[in-house]
Amino acid sequence: MSSESPQDRRMRELWQGQQTEGVRVSIDQIRASAGKFHRKISWRNAREYIAALAVTIFFGFQFSRTGDLLTQVGFGLLIAGMFYMAWQLHSKGSARPLPRDAGLASGIEFQRREMERQRDMLRGVWRWYLGPMIPGLAVLIAAFGRANPGRLRHPELVVGIYAIVIAAFFVLVAKLNSRAANRLQRRIDELDELGRQS
Repeated sequence: MSSESPQDRRMRELWQGQQTEGVRVSIDQIRASAGKFHRKISWRNAREYIAALAVTIFFGFQFSRTGDLLTQVGFGLLIAGMFYMAWQLHSKGSARPLPRDAGLASGIEFQRREMERQRDMLRGVWRWYLGPMIPGLAVLIAAFGRANPGRLRHPELVVGIYAIVIAAFFVLVAKLNSRAANRLQRRIDELDELGRQS
């Protein structure tokens, strides 16, 4: 049995039956949001390209300095991994501007596809960003352990610590990318809601 009074029931019915206005969005707002997203992705990619270039130059310098074949193989694999990462970022993660002739519905759909593309790239960070670095790092760690000329009492301990630190850093990068992908998914969900209301 309900303890609700007739007046409470009437207030509840009025509240539930009221018309709610959906969030209105204009093409100008979509253009502004798409432009901001485009700039953010472009700057991120520029930072990644600059970092990749700097690291590649450093690895190349180290490659030319060492006479140890295993160490050279490690640096060579890292350089190849950096090129692969930059190529993947360019081919799958480049920013695309909103077409000038986009209307409201097509603008929302375009922005949604761009966010999905970036989300999927972030979710696959092990395949295109972290994974290609692992072979070179593994070879370098092995070369470091082998090259110990007796100065370290337990070189395997140092090698293990290096491996753990690198693995922890990779896991941290993967988690940060996963969080960014989840934020993009929330924005995609918001765009879906706008698309239903437009």
